[in-house]
Amino acid sequence: MRKSDSPEISVIIPVLNEEENLQKLIPYLRQEAGSGEDVEIIVVDGGSSDHSVEVAESFGVRVLSAPRGRARQLNAGARVAQGKILYFLHADSVPPADYDGLILDALENKTQAGCFRLQFDSPSLFLRFFAWFSRFNFPICRGGDQSLFISRELFDTLRGFDERYRVYEDNEFVGRIYRRANFKVLPYELRTSARKYKLNGRFKLQYHFACIHWLYFRGKGPDALYAYYDKYIKQGG
Repeated sequence: MRKSDSPEISVIIPVLNEEENLQKLIPYLRQEAGSGEDVEIIVVDGGSSDHSVEVAESFGVRVLSAPRGRARQLNAGARVAQGKILYFLHADSVPPADYDGLILDALENKTQAGCFRLQFDSPSLFLRFFAWFSRFNFPICRGGDQSLFISRELFDTLRGFDERYRVYEDNEFVGRIYRRANFKVLPYELRTSARKYKLNGRFKLQYHFACIHWLYFRGKGPDALYAYYDKYIKQGG
């Protein structure tokens, strides 16, 4: 990768009680980066009650505090990021090897934003079936667990995540990206945790996610989406 005075990619990880995942994810991100100088890692804590902050600080990455809520945390990370490319990643999602090189190659080929295909850390055929659809380049097939890379220029043009959304912030933002720019799904798999499906039940959770999609497409606002989520989906994990 190219050498420069500032990092090429800023990896922004919003966290809330993610000490166990951070202990594995941060070393992995550094190990798989082609050059440590070209990747910076920013952990944005939303008020963890565990040792997430201490774990992140022990690895020497930049740690910020922000009001709880992924949209707020992601925007806070983006404001201080030095990279030309912003890469938003959940703490329980592990990108493919050479993730930074794959992202850089994509951005150099007329792509302004994109993600990886999804794979769950579960043998469930049901989850494998839904993850299979992540290869298709349609907004309905997107989700925050797939991660998101975007040029700093495009992110600023779109004014980042809409902080009114306490849930569905990733889908809302990606929808705006699709309307404005070239989005690409890279043919490499990111592995994410199925913990929320285990907590809520696979069929039940997928049903409620579908209902939230439907509410959004019917024009319901952020408060209505959150009210539904808060009523029907267990939020632990």
